[in-house]
Formats: sequence, structure tokens, C-alpha cells
Amino acid sequence: MTGNVWFITGASSGFGKAIAEEALKRGDAVIASSRRGTSLKDLESQGAMLLDLDVTSDDATISAAFQKAIDKYGKITHFINAPGYLLEGPIEGTSAKDALDSINVNVLAIMNLSRLQVAYLRPRGSGYIANFGSVGSWHGGAAFSHYASAKWAVSGFTESLHVEVKEFGINATVVEPGYFRTGFLNEGGGNRKHASNLMETEYKDTGVERARIALDLYNNKQPGDVVKGSKIIVDVLTGSGVAAGKVFPMRLILGRDAMNRIRTKLADTEKLMKEWENVIVSTDHDDVQKA
Repeated sequence: MTGNVWFITGASSGFGKAIAEEALKRGDAVIASSRRGTSLKDLESQGAMLLDLDVTSDDATISAAFQKAIDKYGKITHFINAPGYLLEGPIEGTSAKDALDSINVNVLAIMNLSRLQVAYLRPRGSGYIANFGSVGSWHGGAAFSHYASAKWAVSGFTESLHVEVKEFGINATVVEPGYFRTGFLNEGGGNRKHASNLMETEYKDTGVERARIALDLYNNKQPGDVVKGSKIIVDVLTGSGVAAGKVFPMRLILGRDAMNRIRTKLADTEKLMKEWENVIVSTDHDDVQKA
């Protein structure tokens, strides 16, 4: 054993599962949890401890899950918060329940997990928390408004978390992957859900329909390799490999597609500010010293 003990939520598939497998390969201890965690027999066969945990549970339930891991391994050093799903469809067709459920899993659960994780790590004076954002943290678009808003929230929250806890020796980062071949877009897998009313007739030949078609065509053809991505995540969270000697990042961007999309967003934002600069600064009080 290396001394690293990973507690991973959302370990049933995608990055959560791949990170668990990478950590296990390195000789680390792993607690793999999901809503049906005890069904993850392939991870158990590789040495992981399995736990059933609904990330929307109350504090007592989540804390009890942490305690089970601590009882077995004596500590937890790394927390990975990777639950979430894509809510697809037009804003108009998204019910109040659709939106609430999405925010509850994609945002509030990560906030609550992080809060309890900090309470555990702060007295220890060390530890790591990684929350999952997305390239969707940087741009919105037709048919994925609720997913984008959730990921923006996670990135904003984790940026604040990073600043707030680093003085206590805790390292927090938000992982922002582009499109990776994880099965995330597969129908019926629980990661891609639809709004209550897709309004296909009303939104025919619009960006909503084009987005749906694009996601279908892109499914299982995404450029990102989740095994490679997970290796980098584990490197960063252990200060080894490609991360050796580098400053711990507030954001961990993964994938050429994510990098290019973010660069476009930065350029577009700079262009907007230059065009509107005179208007932007015109709202200051007259007695404010002009820069």
C-alpha cells in the first residue's frame, strides 16, 4: 500500500471507475461508491472496497459511508466527486422537477460532499478534493442549458473552495474534460436523460434538434481516452508523473477539444469587453479615480 486512500463517488462508470482502476494499479486503497456500489464486482475483484451511496443522501448517511472507509483504512486522503448526468432538451420543455433533480445531483450533491470532506480533512491539515466540471463549464448551447449551468456552478464553487481551503493544506481542483469516450452519451445508461417534453415538432430544424443529432453522431466517437485522462488526474492528485514539480492546478482541463473551446471562449469574451469597454466603465461614480 502507498498510503493513499481514495474515496470515489460516481464510480460505476466513466471517469469515476477509470480513476479507481488507475489508483488500484498503483497500489493505492480505493473505496468505490455509487447508488448501486455493491454491484461493482469488477472493481472489487481488483481490490476496491465497495459501498452503496446515494450522493443526495443526508449528512449522517454520507458521514457514515466515510466512517466505514476510515474504519477499514484508518484515513481518507483523496476524494473524487464524479456523480452527474446530462439533462437534454429545450428549456421550455424542461419541467420544474427535471431542473430540480438535475441541480440536486449535479450541483448540490457535490457541494454537500465537499463540505463534509473539508470538515474531515481540515483537522488533518492535508488532503485532496477533485470535483467534476466539464468543457460545458465554459459555454452554453441549445439543448444542454441545465447541464451547462450545473457545470458552471461546480467550477465556480470549486474555484472558491480551492482558495478557501489551501491555507489548511487541502488541495481542491475542478476537472474540466472535453468529450471522452466513456459511454456518457449512451441512451438508457443513466448519464443522458431527456427533458419531460422534447417538443420535437416545435423545435424541428433548430439548434435543439441539431444538438441532439450531433450528440447521437458523436456518441462513442469522442476524441478523449478516459484511461489516459484518468492517469493524468491521478498524477496531478499525487504530484507525480506529468504533475511532478508543477503547481497544483485550480482547474484541470483535459482534451484538445476542451482546450480549443476554452480558448475560443476567452477570445470571444475579450472581444466583447473591448467592444463595450466605454460602456462598462461609464457606470463608475464621477469621483472615482480614472485608471
